[in-house]
Amino acid sequence: MNEIPEAPAPPAQRRRTTTVAIGALGAAGIAASAVFGVQAALDDHTWSSAARTTTAPSEPVISSGRAGFLPGAGSPSGTGSSATTTAAGTATADQLVGVVDITTVLGYQDAEAAGTGMILTSDGEVLTNNHVIEGATSITVTVLSTGQSYPATVVGTAPTEDVAVLQLAGAAGLDTVQADDDGGAAVGDAVTAVGNAGGDPTSTSAAAGTVTSLDQSITATDETGSDTEQLTGLIETNADVQAGDSGGPLFDAEGEVVGMDTAASTGGAVQSYAIPIDTALDLAEQITAGVDDETVHQGLPAFLGVSVRTAVSGGAAVAGVVPDGPAAAAGLATGDVITAVGGTTVTSPGDLTSALSSYDPGDQVTVTWIDTTGTGHSATVTLAAGPAD
Repeated sequence: MNEIPEAPAPPAQRRRTTTVAIGALGAAGIAASAVFGVQAALDDHTWSSAARTTTAPSEPVISSGRAGFLPGAGSPSGTGSSATTTAAGTATADQLVGVVDITTVLGYQDAEAAGTGMILTSDGEVLTNNHVIEGATSITVTVLSTGQSYPATVVGTAPTEDVAVLQLAGAAGLDTVQADDDGGAAVGDAVTAVGNAGGDPTSTSAAAGTVTSLDQSITATDETGSDTEQLTGLIETNADVQAGDSGGPLFDAEGEVVGMDTAASTGGAVQSYAIPIDTALDLAEQITAGVDDETVHQGLPAFLGVSVRTAVSGGAAVAGVVPDGPAAAAGLATGDVITAVGGTTVTSPGDLTSALSSYDPGDQVTVTWIDTTGTGHSATVTLAAGPAD
Protein backbone atom coordinates (compact mmCIF):
# COMPACT_ATOMS: atom_id res chain seq x y z
CA MET A 1 0.00 0.00 0.00
CA ASN A 2 1.25 3.44 -0.71
CA GLU A 3 2.09 6.21 1.65
CA ILE A 4 2.40 9.86 0.90
CA PRO A 5 5.50 11.71 2.02
CA GLU A 6 5.19 14.57 4.46
CA ALA A 7 7.11 16.69 1.97
CA PRO A 8 8.03 16.35 -1.72
CA ALA A 9 10.79 13.85 -2.37
CA PRO A 10 14.19 15.34 -3.23
CA PRO A 11 14.90 15.80 -6.93
CA ALA A 12 17.60 13.16 -7.13
CA GLN A 13 17.95 9.40 -7.21
CA ARG A 14 15.03 7.49 -5.82
CA ARG A 15 13.81 3.94 -5.91
CA ARG A 16 11.30 2.18 -3.82
CA THR A 17 8.82 3.06 -1.16
CA THR A 18 8.12 1.40 2.13
CA THR A 19 4.51 1.04 3.14
CA VAL A 20 4.61 2.70 6.54
CA ALA A 21 7.67 4.89 6.96
CA ILE A 22 7.21 8.63 7.11
CA GLY A 23 8.61 10.29 4.04
CA ALA A 24 8.48 7.11 2.01
CA LEU A 25 7.51 7.32 -1.63
CA GLY A 26 3.88 6.75 -2.33
CA ALA A 27 0.85 7.33 -0.23
CA ALA A 28 -0.50 5.12 2.49
CA GLY A 29 -3.94 4.78 1.20
CA ILE A 30 -2.76 2.40 1.76
CA ALA A 31 -2.02 0.83 -1.58
CA ALA A 32 0.75 -1.71 -1.17
CA SER A 33 3.74 -0.34 -2.93
CA ALA A 34 7.46 -0.44 -3.37
CA VAL A 35 8.79 2.09 -5.83
CA PHE A 36 12.03 1.04 -7.49
CA GLY A 37 14.08 3.26 -9.59
CA VAL A 38 16.57 5.98 -9.75
CA GLN A 39 16.08 9.46 -10.99
CA ALA A 40 17.83 11.53 -13.53
CA ALA A 41 17.15 15.27 -13.52
CA LEU A 42 15.58 16.26 -16.84
CA ASP A 43 14.54 19.81 -17.62
CA ASP A 44 12.81 21.22 -14.52
CA HIS A 45 11.44 17.90 -13.33
CA THR A 46 12.65 15.07 -11.19
CA TRP A 47 12.79 11.86 -13.20
CA SER A 48 13.12 8.41 -11.76
CA SER A 49 14.67 5.35 -13.38
CA ALA A 50 14.61 1.64 -12.70
CA ALA A 51 17.13 0.26 -10.31
CA ARG A 52 17.75 -2.08 -7.43
CA THR A 53 20.79 -3.15 -5.52
CA THR A 54 22.60 -6.33 -4.60
CA THR A 55 26.08 -7.22 -3.44
CA ALA A 56 28.12 -10.37 -3.15
CA PRO A 57 31.55 -10.92 -1.59
CA SER A 58 34.11 -8.91 -3.59
CA GLU A 59 31.40 -7.91 -6.05
CA PRO A 60 30.04 -4.42 -6.89
CA VAL A 61 26.77 -3.03 -5.70
CA ILE A 62 23.93 -3.91 -8.05
CA SER A 63 20.88 -1.78 -8.49
CA SER A 64 17.59 -2.13 -10.26
CA GLY A 65 14.51 -0.04 -10.31
CA ARG A 66 12.60 2.66 -12.07
CA ALA A 67 14.49 3.47 -15.22
CA GLY A 68 17.73 3.61 -13.37
CA PHE A 69 20.14 2.22 -10.85
CA LEU A 70 21.00 3.00 -7.26
CA PRO A 71 23.34 1.72 -4.58
CA GLY A 72 22.08 -0.85 -2.11
CA ALA A 73 22.82 -4.19 -0.53
CA GLY A 74 22.00 -7.81 -1.12
CA SER A 75 23.60 -10.93 -2.45
CA PRO A 76 23.33 -12.51 -5.88
CA SER A 77 23.51 -16.28 -5.75
CA GLY A 78 25.21 -18.60 -8.20
CA THR A 79 28.35 -18.18 -10.21
CA GLY A 80 29.18 -16.73 -13.58
CA SER A 81 32.01 -15.57 -15.73
CA SER A 82 33.14 -12.04 -16.38
CA ALA A 83 33.96 -10.41 -19.69
CA THR A 84 34.98 -7.06 -21.13
CA THR A 85 32.12 -4.58 -21.17
CA THR A 86 31.26 -2.68 -24.35
CA ALA A 87 29.96 0.86 -24.01
CA ALA A 88 26.30 1.24 -24.96
CA GLY A 89 25.50 2.57 -28.42
CA THR A 90 22.30 3.74 -30.07
CA ALA A 91 19.55 1.26 -30.84
CA THR A 92 18.87 0.40 -34.47
CA ALA A 93 15.50 0.81 -36.14
CA ASP A 94 14.94 -2.95 -35.89
CA GLN A 95 15.69 -2.88 -32.15
CA LEU A 96 13.07 -0.15 -31.63
CA VAL A 97 10.21 -2.23 -33.04
CA GLY A 98 7.76 -3.00 -30.23
CA VAL A 99 9.73 -0.97 -27.67
CA VAL A 100 8.25 2.00 -25.79
CA ASP A 101 9.33 4.79 -23.49
CA ILE A 102 7.22 5.07 -20.33
CA THR A 103 6.92 8.33 -18.42
CA THR A 104 4.91 8.64 -15.23
CA VAL A 105 3.72 11.42 -13.01
CA LEU A 106 4.17 10.59 -9.32
CA GLY A 107 1.51 12.96 -8.10
CA TYR A 108 1.97 12.33 -4.39
CA GLN A 109 5.73 12.77 -4.65
CA ASP A 110 5.89 15.86 -6.87
CA ALA A 111 8.07 13.98 -9.34
CA GLU A 112 8.12 12.22 -12.68
CA ALA A 113 9.69 8.94 -13.76
CA ALA A 114 11.01 7.41 -16.96
CA GLY A 115 11.47 3.80 -18.01
CA THR A 116 10.98 1.33 -20.85
CA GLY A 117 8.44 -1.29 -21.92
CA MET A 118 7.59 -3.83 -24.61
CA ILE A 119 4.43 -4.04 -26.73
CA LEU A 120 2.78 -7.45 -26.46
CA THR A 121 -0.36 -6.95 -28.57
CA SER A 122 -1.27 -4.80 -31.55
CA ASP A 123 -3.98 -3.04 -29.54
CA GLY A 124 -1.51 -1.73 -26.97
CA GLU A 125 -0.86 -4.20 -24.18
CA VAL A 126 2.57 -3.32 -22.74
CA LEU A 127 4.89 -5.32 -20.48
CA THR A 128 7.26 -3.53 -18.09
CA ASN A 129 8.82 -3.73 -14.64
CA ASN A 130 6.49 -2.95 -11.78
CA HIS A 131 8.99 -0.48 -10.36
CA VAL A 132 8.81 1.55 -13.57
CA ILE A 133 5.18 2.51 -12.88
CA GLU A 134 5.00 2.15 -9.11
CA GLY A 135 3.64 5.24 -7.39
CA ALA A 136 2.32 6.61 -10.69
CA THR A 137 -0.81 8.72 -10.76
CA SER A 138 -0.71 9.07 -14.55
CA ILE A 139 1.24 7.25 -17.27
CA THR A 140 2.18 8.20 -20.84
CA VAL A 141 3.71 5.71 -23.26
CA THR A 142 5.55 6.62 -26.48
CA VAL A 143 5.97 4.02 -29.23
CA LEU A 144 9.59 4.48 -30.32
CA SER A 145 9.17 3.22 -33.89
CA THR A 146 6.43 5.78 -34.65
CA GLY A 147 6.80 8.54 -32.07
CA GLN A 148 3.11 8.26 -31.24
CA SER A 149 2.21 8.77 -27.54
CA TYR A 150 -0.73 7.28 -25.66
CA PRO A 151 -2.18 7.61 -22.18
CA ALA A 152 -1.95 4.28 -20.37
CA THR A 153 -3.76 2.56 -17.56
CA VAL A 154 -2.53 -0.19 -15.25
CA VAL A 155 -4.10 -3.54 -16.12
CA GLY A 156 -2.40 -5.22 -13.18
CA THR A 157 0.86 -5.79 -11.36
CA ALA A 158 2.92 -8.53 -9.74
CA PRO A 159 4.94 -6.34 -7.35
CA THR A 160 7.01 -9.07 -5.71
CA GLU A 161 8.02 -10.36 -9.16
CA ASP A 162 8.59 -6.84 -10.55
CA VAL A 163 6.20 -7.26 -13.48
CA ALA A 164 3.39 -4.98 -14.65
CA VAL A 165 1.04 -4.79 -17.64
CA LEU A 166 -0.29 -1.54 -19.09
CA GLN A 167 -3.00 -0.84 -21.66
CA LEU A 168 -2.62 2.02 -24.13
CA ALA A 169 -5.80 4.00 -24.78
CA GLY A 170 -6.94 4.06 -28.40
CA ALA A 171 -4.03 2.02 -29.75
CA ALA A 172 -4.38 -0.22 -32.80
CA GLY A 173 -2.14 -1.81 -35.40
CA LEU A 174 1.01 -1.62 -33.29
CA ASP A 175 4.09 -3.69 -34.00
CA THR A 176 5.02 -6.05 -31.19
CA VAL A 177 8.27 -7.46 -29.85
CA GLN A 178 9.22 -11.00 -30.82
CA ALA A 179 9.76 -13.29 -27.84
CA ASP A 180 12.38 -16.01 -28.04
CA ASP A 181 10.98 -19.35 -29.16
CA ASP A 182 14.01 -21.64 -29.09
CA GLY A 183 14.96 -22.30 -25.50
CA GLY A 184 15.89 -18.97 -23.94
CA ALA A 185 19.29 -17.65 -22.94
CA ALA A 186 22.41 -19.76 -22.33
CA VAL A 187 25.70 -18.81 -20.72
CA GLY A 188 28.00 -17.31 -23.35
CA ASP A 189 25.18 -16.12 -25.62
CA ALA A 190 25.56 -12.67 -27.16
CA VAL A 191 22.81 -10.32 -25.97
CA THR A 192 21.84 -6.64 -26.30
CA ALA A 193 19.94 -4.66 -23.68
CA VAL A 194 17.80 -1.89 -25.17
CA GLY A 195 16.13 0.88 -23.24
CA ASN A 196 15.59 4.48 -22.21
CA ALA A 197 19.01 4.92 -20.58
CA GLY A 198 19.16 8.01 -18.39
CA GLY A 199 15.52 8.79 -19.09
CA ASP A 200 16.59 10.49 -22.35
CA PRO A 201 13.54 10.80 -24.62
CA THR A 202 15.69 11.73 -27.63
CA SER A 203 17.59 8.46 -28.01
CA THR A 204 17.41 4.80 -27.07
CA SER A 205 20.53 2.91 -26.03
CA ALA A 206 21.67 -0.56 -27.04
CA ALA A 207 24.19 -2.20 -24.70
CA ALA A 208 25.89 -5.32 -26.07
CA GLY A 209 27.24 -8.08 -23.85
CA THR A 210 27.10 -11.77 -23.10
CA VAL A 211 25.15 -13.95 -20.70
CA THR A 212 27.47 -14.68 -17.76
CA SER A 213 25.16 -16.73 -15.55
CA LEU A 214 21.60 -18.01 -15.19
CA ASP A 215 19.10 -18.53 -12.37
CA GLN A 216 20.49 -15.70 -10.27
CA SER A 217 18.92 -14.35 -7.06
CA ILE A 218 19.30 -10.75 -5.91
CA THR A 219 18.09 -8.69 -2.98
CA ALA A 220 16.60 -5.40 -4.14
CA THR A 221 16.61 -2.35 -1.92
CA ASP A 222 15.76 1.32 -2.05
CA GLU A 223 18.38 4.04 -2.23
CA THR A 224 18.91 3.91 1.54
CA GLY A 225 19.66 0.18 1.51
CA SER A 226 16.36 -0.66 3.23
CA ASP A 227 12.98 -2.00 2.06
CA THR A 228 14.44 -5.20 0.68
CA GLU A 229 12.81 -7.53 -1.80
CA GLN A 230 13.99 -10.78 -3.37
CA LEU A 231 14.04 -11.57 -7.08
CA THR A 232 15.04 -15.01 -8.28
CA GLY A 233 15.66 -16.91 -11.50
CA LEU A 234 17.32 -13.96 -13.24
CA ILE A 235 19.61 -13.85 -16.26
CA GLU A 236 22.96 -12.21 -15.46
CA THR A 237 24.89 -10.42 -18.22
CA ASN A 238 27.77 -7.99 -18.56
CA ALA A 239 25.77 -5.60 -20.78
CA ASP A 240 26.21 -1.98 -19.69
CA VAL A 241 22.60 -1.43 -18.64
CA GLN A 242 21.88 2.12 -17.47
CA ALA A 243 19.24 4.05 -15.56
CA GLY A 244 16.04 4.08 -17.58
CA ASP A 245 16.54 0.69 -19.23
CA SER A 246 14.30 -1.16 -16.77
CA GLY A 247 11.39 -2.84 -18.51
CA GLY A 248 13.23 -2.91 -21.83
CA PRO A 249 14.08 -5.97 -23.93
CA LEU A 250 17.19 -8.12 -23.64
CA PHE A 251 17.65 -9.33 -27.23
CA ASP A 252 19.53 -12.44 -28.31
CA ALA A 253 21.67 -12.61 -31.47
CA GLU A 254 18.55 -13.36 -33.53
CA GLY A 255 16.80 -10.21 -32.38
CA GLU A 256 14.34 -12.11 -30.20
CA VAL A 257 13.58 -11.10 -26.60
CA VAL A 258 15.05 -13.45 -24.01
CA GLY A 259 14.57 -11.23 -20.97
CA MET A 260 13.31 -7.97 -19.48
CA ASP A 261 16.07 -5.64 -18.21
CA THR A 262 15.65 -5.16 -14.47
CA ALA A 263 18.90 -4.49 -12.58
CA ALA A 264 22.53 -3.46 -13.03
CA SER A 265 25.70 -2.70 -11.12
CA THR A 266 26.71 0.76 -10.00
CA GLY A 267 30.46 0.20 -9.79
CA GLY A 268 33.25 -2.26 -10.49
CA ALA A 269 32.73 -5.09 -12.95
CA VAL A 270 29.42 -4.69 -14.75
CA GLN A 271 26.64 -7.05 -13.69
CA SER A 272 23.15 -6.60 -15.05
CA TYR A 273 20.07 -8.72 -14.55
CA ALA A 274 16.97 -9.52 -16.58
CA ILE A 275 13.79 -11.43 -15.82
CA PRO A 276 13.53 -14.34 -18.30
CA ILE A 277 10.89 -13.44 -20.88
CA ASP A 278 8.97 -16.70 -20.31
CA THR A 279 8.65 -15.84 -16.62
CA ALA A 280 7.50 -12.29 -17.37
CA LEU A 281 5.01 -13.41 -20.01
CA ASP A 282 3.53 -16.06 -17.70
CA LEU A 283 2.84 -13.38 -15.11
CA ALA A 284 1.48 -11.04 -17.79
CA GLU A 285 -0.95 -13.75 -18.87
CA GLN A 286 -2.13 -14.17 -15.29
CA ILE A 287 -2.66 -10.43 -15.02
CA THR A 288 -4.68 -10.19 -18.24
CA ALA A 289 -6.66 -13.30 -17.27
CA GLY A 290 -7.91 -11.48 -14.18
CA VAL A 291 -6.00 -13.39 -11.51
CA ASP A 292 -6.09 -11.46 -8.23
CA ASP A 293 -4.15 -13.01 -5.34
CA GLU A 294 -1.15 -12.39 -3.11
CA THR A 295 1.17 -12.20 -6.13
CA VAL A 296 -0.97 -10.73 -8.91
CA HIS A 297 -2.99 -7.54 -8.35
CA GLN A 298 -5.61 -6.16 -10.69
CA GLY A 299 -5.75 -2.47 -11.58
CA LEU A 300 -5.01 0.20 -9.01
CA PRO A 301 -5.03 -0.41 -5.25
CA ALA A 302 -7.52 0.98 -2.75
CA PHE A 303 -6.42 4.29 -1.25
CA LEU A 304 -7.24 5.84 2.11
CA GLY A 305 -5.03 8.90 1.70
CA VAL A 306 -2.79 9.08 4.78
CA SER A 307 0.83 8.65 5.71
CA VAL A 308 1.36 6.93 9.05
CA ARG A 309 3.95 6.08 11.66
CA THR A 310 3.94 3.93 14.78
CA ALA A 311 2.00 5.50 17.63
CA VAL A 312 3.58 5.50 21.08
CA SER A 313 0.42 4.03 22.56
CA GLY A 314 -0.15 1.58 19.72
CA GLY A 315 -2.02 2.02 16.48
CA ALA A 316 -1.10 3.94 13.35
CA ALA A 317 -0.41 7.62 13.97
CA VAL A 318 -1.42 9.87 11.08
CA ALA A 319 1.56 11.88 9.87
CA GLY A 320 -0.11 13.43 6.85
CA VAL A 321 -3.45 13.50 5.05
CA VAL A 322 -4.02 13.84 1.29
CA PRO A 323 -6.19 16.89 0.65
CA ASP A 324 -9.65 15.90 -0.61
CA GLY A 325 -8.85 12.22 -0.12
CA PRO A 326 -11.08 9.68 1.68
CA ALA A 327 -9.37 10.19 5.05
CA ALA A 328 -9.67 13.97 4.81
CA ALA A 329 -13.36 13.67 3.92
CA ALA A 330 -13.89 11.53 7.01
CA GLY A 331 -12.27 14.15 9.24
CA LEU A 332 -8.94 12.45 9.96
CA ALA A 333 -6.11 14.87 10.72
CA THR A 334 -2.39 14.79 11.45
CA GLY A 335 -1.79 13.48 14.97
CA ASP A 336 -4.84 11.23 15.04
CA VAL A 337 -4.25 7.53 15.74
CA ILE A 338 -6.09 4.93 13.66
CA THR A 339 -7.07 1.99 15.86
CA ALA A 340 -9.31 -0.13 13.60
CA VAL A 341 -10.37 -0.61 9.98
CA GLY A 342 -13.43 -2.61 9.04
CA GLY A 343 -13.62 -4.01 12.54
CA THR A 344 -10.00 -5.20 12.43
CA THR A 345 -7.84 -3.85 15.24
CA VAL A 346 -4.86 -1.75 14.15
CA THR A 347 -1.89 -1.78 16.53
CA SER A 348 0.78 -0.64 14.05
CA PRO A 349 1.20 0.86 10.57
CA GLY A 350 1.71 -2.68 9.28
CA ASP A 351 -1.68 -3.69 10.62
CA LEU A 352 -3.24 -0.79 8.73
CA THR A 353 -1.58 -1.89 5.51
CA SER A 354 -2.79 -5.46 6.00
CA ALA A 355 -6.31 -4.39 6.92
CA LEU A 356 -6.71 -2.25 3.81
CA SER A 357 -5.08 -4.72 1.42
CA SER A 358 -8.25 -6.78 1.06
CA TYR A 359 -10.30 -3.83 -0.22
CA ASP A 360 -10.74 -2.40 -3.71
CA PRO A 361 -11.25 1.18 -4.88
CA GLY A 362 -14.87 2.14 -4.31
CA ASP A 363 -15.31 -0.15 -1.31
CA GLN A 364 -16.75 1.35 1.83
CA VAL A 365 -15.02 0.63 5.11
CA THR A 366 -15.38 1.84 8.69
CA VAL A 367 -12.32 3.58 10.11
CA THR A 368 -11.96 4.11 13.85
CA TRP A 369 -9.49 6.58 15.37
CA ILE A 370 -8.62 8.66 18.42
CA ASP A 371 -7.95 12.37 17.94
CA THR A 372 -5.30 14.48 19.69
CA THR A 373 -7.66 15.25 22.59
CA GLY A 374 -8.24 11.54 23.25
CA THR A 375 -11.74 11.56 21.81
CA GLY A 376 -12.79 8.51 19.82
CA HIS A 377 -14.27 8.72 16.32
CA SER A 378 -15.63 6.33 13.70
CA ALA A 379 -16.67 6.99 10.12
CA THR A 380 -17.45 5.08 6.97
CA VAL A 381 -15.17 6.06 4.10
CA THR A 382 -15.26 5.21 0.41
CA LEU A 383 -11.78 4.16 -0.65
CA ALA A 384 -10.35 5.84 -3.73
CA ALA A 385 -8.05 4.47 -6.43
CA GLY A 386 -4.48 4.97 -5.34
CA PRO A 387 -1.25 5.34 -7.28
CA ALA A 388 0.07 2.20 -8.95
CA ASP A 389 1.43 -0.41 -6.56
